[in-house]
Amino acid sequence: MKSGKRGIWLVTTALLSVSLLFGCTGGKGTPADTGDPEPGKDGETAKKIITVTFRDDGIGENGAFYKWLKEVSASYPDKSVEIKPTPIQASEGDYFAKVALALKSKDTAPDIVTEDTFILNSDASAGYLEPLDDKLAGWEDWSNGSFIEAMKKGVTASDGKVYGVPYNTDSRGLWYNKDIFKQAGLPEDWQPKNWEEVLNAARTIKEKAPDVVPIWMNMGKATGEATSMQTYEMLLYGTGERLYDDASSKWITKSQGILDALTFVETVNKEKLGPPLSKVLNGQAGNTASREYLPQGKLAISLDGSWITGNYMETGAAPWPEYKDVLGFAPMPTSQGQEPGSITLAGGWALSIPSNSKNKDEAWEFIKYALGKENTQKLVMSSGNITVRADVAKDPEYTKMPFNEIATEYLQNAEFRPAQEKYPEVSTQIQTMVESVATGTSPADAMNKYAQDVTRIVGADHIVEK
Repeated sequence: MKSGKRGIWLVTTALLSVSLLFGCTGGKGTPADTGDPEPGKDGETAKKIITVTFRDDGIGENGAFYKWLKEVSASYPDKSVEIKPTPIQASEGDYFAKVALALKSKDTAPDIVTEDTFILNSDASAGYLEPLDDKLAGWEDWSNGSFIEAMKKGVTASDGKVYGVPYNTDSRGLWYNKDIFKQAGLPEDWQPKNWEEVLNAARTIKEKAPDVVPIWMNMGKATGEATSMQTYEMLLYGTGERLYDDASSKWITKSQGILDALTFVETVNKEKLGPPLSKVLNGQAGNTASREYLPQGKLAISLDGSWITGNYMETGAAPWPEYKDVLGFAPMPTSQGQEPGSITLAGGWALSIPSNSKNKDEAWEFIKYALGKENTQKLVMSSGNITVRADVAKDPEYTKMPFNEIATEYLQNAEFRPAQEKYPEVSTQIQTMVESVATGTSPADAMNKYAQDVTRIVGADHIVEK
């Protein structure tokens, strides 16, 4: 009897959790509405609802993606369907967990979901996403060179099938405030050659402009993949090391590169070159840096992505007309200045169709319309991202956007996260490791704990120490 009651309680709790998951999204519709047609009026044919789930990072309908989705939906020529936004308001890390929960059930799965390319392989391997190869075969844009060929890699899972259509990519580097640099006697055309030059610039800022935060990097578990990719992997790959050894098909759990990357994080915190931990360990840390500290002249250097300028446009979350004159975007140098001299990590997002979508054909037709040249161009120009379409990349309206050319140039030395099913779980351990160093754990101790945790996840036969 006790076991039976406990089972009922667990099922009830699980169902309640799923219902609560989308109860705070701010939209009237939820993924549970998928497939339910709008009631017909005066004999009209009922509309079919196509739900689109994406991350709302706290600014609701003012977000670039949200605005774009509403605009594209309004212009969609097929009036027999209604495109319904179903945003999930969450930090980056929480978004992936909540999406995974929703994708498991036909009752909660949306018709279209935005997938970060780093999680796409994992979701595909779990059976949550629909392979699109058959549909793509009939779409001319996919085969005629309209999409940059290299960008298709990010939406191809380990089984060789394609599980999404990419709509943007990005590069990463060092954003810096030229006015603050000038005040501190630093070059306005800053091109650091190695990590020591980056740290020395931060030290100079601390001395000459004490009211300014010298450098900001994501360092907490709350900022999720931004901590893994924009901070740790930018540093690790800059040492020449990698997360995953392709030759042996094993995860690297201990190495000098890991220690060097963590020592950089330790130095920033020990010398108080970064913001207070209460700010940097917060889930909104990235938004605080890009939308408040940089525009307000409170931050000198920010290790961040090419997309942050989307905040500063007239329609952005933090309009800042002067950004194109005040900001510089320097390449992140390798640790010692070794070849290739600089490093960037490239990622991006895609529109995917969940396996549990009730309207796969209608969802696909909308994806083709939404990610055509014209609509893709509108999205990347409003969000500050880099396009994945070759035809958009050549468009004069796109090329004249500030920083687009230099951000695209950084892709020449781009690296990508491992296309491995276990990567999301390993990434979570990276975030824990970085935060532990930020809060006082030694790099060696943090690395040892990381090695233990990754071994537990992937198995002792799938790790290597260097």
